[in-house]
Amino acid sequence: MAVVRGFEPKELDRLSKHSDVEATISLVEADGEKFVQIDTYGSKDRAMPGKVSQSLRLSQSAFDQLVQLGKSHF
Repeated sequence: MAVVRGFEPKELDRLSKHSDVEATISLVEADGEKFVQIDTYGSKDRAMPGKVSQSLRLSQSAFDQLVQLGKSHF
């Protein structure tokens, strides 16, 4: 699992189509620090359906930054 404490904005060199996947969000507290955790579950035809594929745990500063970037983009 990765803990993200900040984002570095970057322009993509090229765009590619991505498939839709299931995702969950959890509000976590660990060692006295609060996080927002996003888990994705990969495609439905993967070898182990329903198994977590990727997890990102965002600190408050990373979450706040993501919200600001999202608001300015949309």
